[in-house]
Amino acid sequence: MEWTIWAGFAAGLLISTVTAPVGVSGAVFLLPVQLSVLSVPSPAVTPTNLLFNVVAGPGALWRYRRDGALRGPLARRLVAWTLPGVIAGAAVRVFALPGPGVFRVLVAAFLLPLGTWLCLRTLHPTCVRSNAHGPSAPALAALALTVGMVGGVYGIGGGSLLGPILAARGMPMARIAPATLAATFTTSLAGAAAYAVLALVSPGPVAPDWLLGVAYGAGGLVGGYLGARLQPHLPETALRLLLGTLAAALGALYAAQALL
Repeated sequence: MEWTIWAGFAAGLLISTVTAPVGVSGAVFLLPVQLSVLSVPSPAVTPTNLLFNVVAGPGALWRYRRDGALRGPLARRLVAWTLPGVIAGAAVRVFALPGPGVFRVLVAAFLLPLGTWLCLRTLHPTCVRSNAHGPSAPALAALALTVGMVGGVYGIGGGSLLGPILAARGMPMARIAPATLAATFTTSLAGAAAYAVLALVSPGPVAPDWLLGVAYGAGGLVGGYLGARLQPHLPETALRLLLGTLAAALGALYAAQALL
């Protein structure tokens, strides 16, 4: 058991250091570690991911707040609309998608197009119109609500989807990253609470693995702070390509496993 705690801490630290500069908590990349290495059962893997976001989130957010990057209405709007979506997604995950086979399909369907899209948008930046203001208020509300629901099903809080979508709309990364991490933290807090309640009325491993979730989060707390601090000094293009390639590769792996 001790080695799993240290493995979880190391995974959270490394992943968050890389993903925090682009507004992603890193929970999306913890899924393979949980399912394939540490054998966390499904659907407990989803609330464990949300617990990671809750524990890890303040590290990057504190640094971004200290730098003044959390000012502005974007973070408030994302939080307001992703919050109800993630609660609905938690209910869907427990009562409609409990099996690991279906979950692998969901993982592949999310990661493969996300990674491919991120790589293409990074390699062809001329395809993206510069738009510092991003989507209109109604479009942003619909997007955040939908992403929140997907995030509740998937256990990622929604920031992993919001970041690439807003970046593809031409918004600057320095504005996107703090806002999507704030939305991820808030919705993950609500999602983890929803799973804790659903665990009382649903059979099977629905509650999070508290020990592993806190171990992931402790590593993510340190890694998120480091990533946020390093953001101004890191090449954004290289980071986006790295994230996109990794997401697409993981999506392809889960798609192959689902077909076997």
